[in-house]
Amino acid sequence: MDNVFSFKQGTVPLLISMPHAGLRLTPTVEAGLVPEAAGLPDTDWHIPRLYDFAEAMGASLLSAEYSRFVIDLNRPSDNKPLYAGATTGLFPEILFEGDPLFKDGQAPSDEERATYLQKIWGPYHRALQAELERLRSEFGYALLWDAHSIRAQIPHLFDGQLPDFNLGTFNGASCDPSLGAELEAVCASNSAFTHVLNGRFKGGHITRHYGDPGRNIHAVQLELVQRAYMEEFDPFNYREDLAEPTRQQIKALLQTMLDWGARRYA
Repeated sequence: MDNVFSFKQGTVPLLISMPHAGLRLTPTVEAGLVPEAAGLPDTDWHIPRLYDFAEAMGASLLSAEYSRFVIDLNRPSDNKPLYAGATTGLFPEILFEGDPLFKDGQAPSDEERATYLQKIWGPYHRALQAELERLRSEFGYALLWDAHSIRAQIPHLFDGQLPDFNLGTFNGASCDPSLGAELEAVCASNSAFTHVLNGRFKGGHITRHYGDPGRNIHAVQLELVQRAYMEEFDPFNYREDLAEPTRQQIKALLQTMLDWGARRYA
């Protein structure tokens, strides 16, 4: 299990993590998936492409190569639930719609999953931790943006329809509250998109675990609805006409985050 992530080191104190963008499968997982899962419907599709402008901003970019159907990098290693109600775990057993992910008796064994934890989850999190510490050492602080996307309506996971931009700061615990307020203000200033701060998605394991304002590490998660940049159903096509305005809004959020950090730690 080599090449479990891609990483580009940047020049500013911002790391963008993309833990659910991966498409690779292990042989066992690929063979065991139900037909409805073969197209990897719960992927955070095209996120590296959507964020490719961020390299020119100087951000560091960390992106998973393996699918969340193998192991979910945004869950804790002990698989402790992050949300009340329906959710998916470290080793997903169901699709977002609530249907089984694997054919009967064909899920990976406990031994195989232990290997995934060691050789996929572990390297990604070590890389994430190392880059945050490098940024903190070099700049005195680090900013973490955890980039996600999801269908706007998934009745099994949440009621109704999600806003376009779902910002999560673990109810203000993963970053300084003033940063969350500035990001929310950017969203409020653009009537083309709807938004919420700490709604259904407050931040997963990465945001909650690595965000540590007391150590000058500030983490924010964005759960973006996929209809804002792509077709939400198979074949999950990227839509440049939708994506470009969305990219500009994301860029404004990331620039606000950088400007906030520069002022805060001047």
